[in-house]
Amino acid sequence: MPLRIYLTGRVLVEDSGTVLLDERRLMGRQGRLAFVHLVGEHLRSVSRDELAEELWLDRVPPSWERSLSALVSKLRALLASAGIPEIALASSFGHYQLLLPADVWIDVEAASEAIDLAESALRGNKPREAWGWAQVACQISRRPFLTGEEGPWATLKRSELRDVLVRAHECLSEPSIWHTEPAFAVKHAKEAVTIDPFRETSYQLLMRAHAAVGNRAEALRVYERCRSLLSEELGVLPSRQSETVYLEILRS
Repeated sequence: MPLRIYLTGRVLVEDSGTVLLDERRLMGRQGRLAFVHLVGEHLRSVSRDELAEELWLDRVPPSWERSLSALVSKLRALLASAGIPEIALASSFGHYQLLLPADVWIDVEAASEAIDLAESALRGNKPREAWGWAQVACQISRRPFLTGEEGPWATLKRSELRDVLVRAHECLSEPSIWHTEPAFAVKHAKEAVTIDPFRETSYQLLMRAHAAVGNRAEALRVYERCRSLLSEELGVLPSRQSETVYLEILRS
């Protein structure tokens, strides 16, 4: 079984069910943030300036280079003491890179891959396969990621996970998956709309789901909510696709 690294929820490194490194050992907030950042960007080297910006934001201390070097040294020693020889923290020319085994499993990467596979399975008319992958993506992406951290990298990664979660809810509300349980579709489409209220594809799915359970009036109200929001907030009308769904339900 490959090494597993969890960055969402509780940060930890696991091997065959045994926890090798827990976030409680990561030297507080900065150690946890540096580790997560380096794992998340393990395919490239990360500059000292990039790490410093994430760790201190706009309050970078005069001695930040010395502080960062000390933090990285402690992190390197911690990885060694935790008995994880598969992980190495390399440094060169003002950059750091966490070297991981080729078969490492990282939860945020698994979520991104799973949602791509789910959407591909839907396009290939494989609803059961799509359901399984969408569930994987949903369960991972719904967990908190670096709660309280407001650096540019953490903010970007949370946004990416949020997008994965919306896509997962959309997959789980697709007609080819929920044709026997339309109420299930309503639940997931509502979740998608709540997370991203400006995403029209979620409204389209929610309208179809309400119509499928016989709640035609609510389906039409969903369109009106979408139309009002887009008009008031963005000054635009719903797309042709959204209007087509609305007219189909109106005429049914």
